[in-house]
Amino acid sequence: MARKPSPAPDHPNCLNCGTELRGQYCGNCGQRARGRLISLWELLQDAFGDLFELDSRLWRTLIPLLLRPGRLTKDYLEGRRARYMPPFRMYLVLSVIFFVVAFFDPADDLSLLFEPEPAPTPEEIAEQEQAAAERRKETEAEVNEVLQELADEGIISADTREAAEKAEGTNFRITSDDPDDGLNFQIDEETGECTVTGEEDLPGWLQRRLTPERLKELCERIGADEGKTLGNLVADNIPVALIVLLPIMAMVLKALYPLSRRYFVEHLLFFVHFHAFFFLMLTLQLLFASIADRIHLPGVIKVLVLVAAAFYIPVYLYKAMRQVYEQGHFFTLTKYVVLVVAYMIGATFTMLGALLFALVSV
Repeated sequence: MARKPSPAPDHPNCLNCGTELRGQYCGNCGQRARGRLISLWELLQDAFGDLFELDSRLWRTLIPLLLRPGRLTKDYLEGRRARYMPPFRMYLVLSVIFFVVAFFDPADDLSLLFEPEPAPTPEEIAEQEQAAAERRKETEAEVNEVLQELADEGIISADTREAAEKAEGTNFRITSDDPDDGLNFQIDEETGECTVTGEEDLPGWLQRRLTPERLKELCERIGADEGKTLGNLVADNIPVALIVLLPIMAMVLKALYPLSRRYFVEHLLFFVHFHAFFFLMLTLQLLFASIADRIHLPGVIKVLVLVAAAFYIPVYLYKAMRQVYEQGHFFTLTKYVVLVVAYMIGATFTMLGALLFALVSV
């Protein structure tokens, strides 16, 4: 059967770049020759075509990203790029989807669209307080049991155990590896009074910004909503911290492969793809956990799937390094260990940076 010829374009030249048209698409910029949208359906196709077309660039990108470690990076470096979504666009899209799935709460963020819940009755308040008191007692008993075991084994002293048992209220700290150093926030649950210690352990440039008066004010603000505001600010800073982490890890890769003759941006591309895969895996894990809870999937199956997905992430990184840099198992494994250690250190410092920025923004 003869193929139906394509209709002639509406205009002799491309409306985007002015190049003479020789078909339905411009040979210079790729824009379609048709000058106007014909129907609402065509507008919807332009908006969601990549989502519903099985042969679209979206699916041709996500499937190898998920199942073929390093394939996207290698194809991109070898010039096979038109079939895939641009790397940074894919990274941004997947990161936005992840943070929406992970942190967006319609009942909280769109509270004006929901009717307020009726105020609890005195009986319900009493029941909630009793349940909270029972949970606190259970938690204290478990903590005291662990402290006693640590004291019996000689890991902590008896004085430390007694001091820990007597501690009341909410206590959190920003600390180094030395347990005697760090910034401690103590919030008394009954009076709400805040006590801050350890500010003398902070670097000088940070002490000048986090004065004792400001630290106490921060403590009071954090305690007022049980740290919710601080948590939201940290979550808002995480995307920036991860973007900062990308060039740091690209520098580590460049140092690990000095003879590869690859440019810095090529190593950066490797981690852009890996972080995009990381966001995709975390999103799938969150969606699976949510669906498993809704359909009452047995807990054993849910845990096994989530653990398997968690183990797949480091395996994926190793296989991606093998695919892109094409070295043997011994050299790849050695560099993999160094890269993972460097990644953990870099992630720790960038997350601490996100926390510090959140603290000074409260």
